[in-house]
Amino acid sequence: MRAPAKINLFLGVGSRGADGYHPLDTVYQAVSLYDDVTVTESAMWSVSVEPIGDIDCADVPLDSSNIVVRAGGLLTAHHQITRRAAIAINKGIPVAGGMAGGSADAAATLVALDRLWDLQTADADLLAIAAELGSDVPFALIGGTAHGTGNGEVVEPVTDEGSWWWVVIPNDIGLSTAAVYAEFDRLDSDGTFLVGRTRAVIAALGTRDVNQLGAALSNDLQPAALSLRPDLEQTFADARDAGAHELVVSGSGPTVLTLISDQESALGVRQDLMDQGYRGVLVATGPVAGAHVVEYA
Repeated sequence: MRAPAKINLFLGVGSRGADGYHPLDTVYQAVSLYDDVTVTESAMWSVSVEPIGDIDCADVPLDSSNIVVRAGGLLTAHHQITRRAAIAINKGIPVAGGMAGGSADAAATLVALDRLWDLQTADADLLAIAAELGSDVPFALIGGTAHGTGNGEVVEPVTDEGSWWWVVIPNDIGLSTAAVYAEFDRLDSDGTFLVGRTRAVIAALGTRDVNQLGAALSNDLQPAALSLRPDLEQTFADARDAGAHELVVSGSGPTVLTLISDQESALGVRQDLMDQGYRGVLVATGPVAGAHVVEYA
């Protein structure tokens, strides 16, 4: 199975509630950076990881703490079966970069195990299991472009008329999502959470106007990410020098995104950043499909 990275075109975050979670109002887009997951029947759960290109996989857990094992456990519990699998991940999504690589792996694992064991899990049940795993996992199943509410796990597709090009600037040092939310809580002074702020992004998606979409990009976690990692301000400056205009931190960071008008221009910005010494800069397009079967020749 192949599952895409996600970006947040808009990420509105409210103060942490009594349940310990933050309400979200977000617009997701799936982009053409992927993790591939292969599952094989086994006597016990196991996880192996191989990088694609320059992806650093050193921090990916290979034990039961990996979200893919949790995914397998929830699926088998749902069907009241006691089966296990070896799960092999080929990772092309930056690790701890705010692009939901772990969620992509979980979504791919759910669908792969469902196919491997011919469980024929109903779509609604797969989405419910995905929501138990994390707020980004249901979107990784659906892909495309979607509006997320609740804690991000309530996902509704939205009309997206564009084909958008992104330059993705990873960072060698990851950022903990939990740490970024903790810093958000520290910085959040008034707790105001306004529903409906996604309207400008959703309207722009119907226009195919890169300038309109770029102007609507926003991320409420960005101040927290920059507070923890002020060095990212230099990434913003260097990207602007390379020709980027609209920049935003991806999710909880530290990956930085810039929306570019076309593929040729995106490749030019990427090359300029590489010439400045940045490693692993990627070009991606979106929206793309969610978790889907891949067949190798």
